[in-house]
Amino acid sequence: MNSEKIPVEDRRYMGELHDDHQRWAKELTFYKDELGIWKNRLAEVSIKNNSTEERAGVEHFQNQFIRQAEVIDELMHDINAHETELVQYAKEHPVAVQHTYFHNHTDLEERMKRFDDLWAELKADFQRFLSKWM
Repeated sequence: MNSEKIPVEDRRYMGELHDDHQRWAKELTFYKDELGIWKNRLAEVSIKNNSTEERAGVEHFQNQFIRQAEVIDELMHDINAHETELVQYAKEHPVAVQHTYFHNHTDLEERMKRFDDLWAELKADFQRFLSKWM
């Protein structure tokens, strides 16, 4: 990787990128665990109520939870793929790796931010749903 071709504002060291990967992986693992809790709560609502409105809400959140699990898996895959690229570079260039700039993973940053925002929105919607039907 030639740092001369990377704009200054887009340069990052490998350690910084690695730290982001670890933080995001932990966040996504937490979200996946939280999703499991939400699924259990949704099952409780489904058992206690059987109105048409409630069933529509349950189905809506089931679909949302499936989609969010898919997005989590996609993000984890992409984070792991980028981490693998960094590891491969480190193996091939063990001396230079500490002094080499890499392109910032702006796309992953933006996707994680968008996911965080959508997660917060889904969480608020689900809490409103639970307060109505529990």
